[in-house]
Amino acid sequence: MVYGILRFINFAHGDVFMLGAFAGYFLAPVINKFLPAESYAGGILVLILAMTICALIGIVIEFLAYRPLRSRPKLTVLITAIGVSLFIEYTCQNGHVFGAAPHAFPKLIPYTTWNLDGLVLDSNQIIVIVTTILLLAALRFIVQNTKVGTAMRALAFNEQAAALMGVNINSIISFTFGLGSALAGAGGILFAMNYTSIDPLMGVQIGLKAFVAAVLGGIGNLPGAALGGLIIGLLETFAGGIPGLSNYRDGIAFAILILILLFKPAGLLGKSQVEKV
Repeated sequence: MVYGILRFINFAHGDVFMLGAFAGYFLAPVINKFLPAESYAGGILVLILAMTICALIGIVIEFLAYRPLRSRPKLTVLITAIGVSLFIEYTCQNGHVFGAAPHAFPKLIPYTTWNLDGLVLDSNQIIVIVTTILLLAALRFIVQNTKVGTAMRALAFNEQAAALMGVNINSIISFTFGLGSALAGAGGILFAMNYTSIDPLMGVQIGLKAFVAAVLGGIGNLPGAALGGLIIGLLETFAGGIPGLSNYRDGIAFAILILILLFKPAGLLGKSQVEKV
């Protein structure tokens, strides 16, 4: 969404993902004082609050770091995005913030497993799948069926024309950052539920793979990003079970990036665009 509107990659997105996981880490004990521990109601409340916190963080990042540079060259904004990412990572590693050591993520929902003829599923995995589908459906509805979504698409198509039609550019861009950051926060919670260990650098590799997924699916294309993420996840999972490839599973995403840039730069669902000079 951010690329579709502003034409730059927000490299701090992975760090907002990390902040979402830590928001859940600190919120869970507080919520458990009012709701039963490991309850679905408590888990949903933690998810919503973490998404809200991350949305606010995304809006603040856009307001302080990106908005003043909006008229500058894209390379300037790109370097700033990298700077924001490093600032968040190393600030959070400070002992007075989160610290560099991994933290054990608390259990949010009741843990159950099912064995379906050798296929073992647990409740966390089911929750991740269901929540992801619901969030993607909600995102598509917002973008395609609301006035704000119409304004986002108009801004992505032609900023000057959208402004002439009365679209508040600053508000729509802030909303886009807030929406994307809220989804990053949800991703951080869902990731931490399955991997249980979080640290201030957990968003680095995830953010890079998210970028690769967006390029694979077609950068700026929402269904394409989801498809790209699914393909990379499946390939890494299959590679992890093949002797000889398991040590290279993290490199698969970047090998895919090289191949897609060589043979189909627009991505699987993207459309090639001709630039006039």
